[in-house]
Amino acid sequence: MNAFIGNFIDLFTESAPYLLMGLLLAGVIRQLIPDSWINKTLGKDSSVITAALIGTPLPLCSCSVIPAAMGIRRAGASKASTASFMVATPETGVDSVGVTLALMGPVMAIARPIAAITSAIVAGLLVRRFDVETPSKQEPVKSCCKGHHQGAPEGVMGKAISVVQYGYGKLLKDFMGWLLIGLFFAALIQTFVPATLLSQYGNGVWAMILVILVSIPMYICATASTPIAAGLMLSGISPGAALVFMLAGPATNIATLMVVKNELGVRSLVAYLTGVVVTALLMGLGFDFFLEYFEITIAVSHGEHGDMSSLLYSASAVVLACLIAYQYAKQLKSKIKTQSAIAS
Repeated sequence: MNAFIGNFIDLFTESAPYLLMGLLLAGVIRQLIPDSWINKTLGKDSSVITAALIGTPLPLCSCSVIPAAMGIRRAGASKASTASFMVATPETGVDSVGVTLALMGPVMAIARPIAAITSAIVAGLLVRRFDVETPSKQEPVKSCCKGHHQGAPEGVMGKAISVVQYGYGKLLKDFMGWLLIGLFFAALIQTFVPATLLSQYGNGVWAMILVILVSIPMYICATASTPIAAGLMLSGISPGAALVFMLAGPATNIATLMVVKNELGVRSLVAYLTGVVVTALLMGLGFDFFLEYFEITIAVSHGEHGDMSSLLYSASAVVLACLIAYQYAKQLKSKIKTQSAIAS
């Protein structure tokens, strides 16, 4: 039990700074980027390729992409574009590509973003093909959200307040429950699944399927998945299976999947998951074949993830915990108030 609690706290601490950054970015998107631009760029008639290319270089992990994607969806992005953005962004970024280059060399560093963009495009196309576009859960734009509306706060301070109110208020409240559920299952996996399980199967399609099954409940960002994948390769799994882990892990955790279901619907969720899983498998098998055919060897350097006990991570975790506790306290107070009104 102590190990489970420790793993949960570590995961929460690791996610906290990236999540706070994502919430801030979502607030900035809502406040500063016109809905008309998002509609034009990522709306119904936009290309999922555009969304994938926009999301690929952004240094947002699987936790911070959730509020960012919710922000663009509620500002007018289509289901397909949102799905494409949600796949491309956490699977790779300029930071994770740099870590991949350092630990696994240039071949893997090139293959990873190519595979991520392909996965994002396939997922977006499947969502567009098998689901029907519907209006987003876009709350009415109030004066606190857009500075040019009548009665809205003006100036830099007013806009900053609007960013904070939307990102750390409305958006956090909408998905914090699924975030905690995702971290719960990720902690279970870390606590009870042996670290040697994946390395026992080495390579081939069954190893990659096992990687995906383990990755779905795991809550991990693209950068953090890189040294883990390097360690798995050192212990015996193939480069293709490692690539599958780096693709599926950041894009298919439970919190992300539940947000996709809530924001885009069940059919989009099935299409999203199918696109990520099938593309990851094909990319992994194709990458192993490519390396074998051209007799290329991936040299792996062992690396360690950043210190999760650092002041930045710890302070971010405290701030995030306080924000979540505040939102739950507000909900509890509202329920008590409602029940009192009914009783009276």
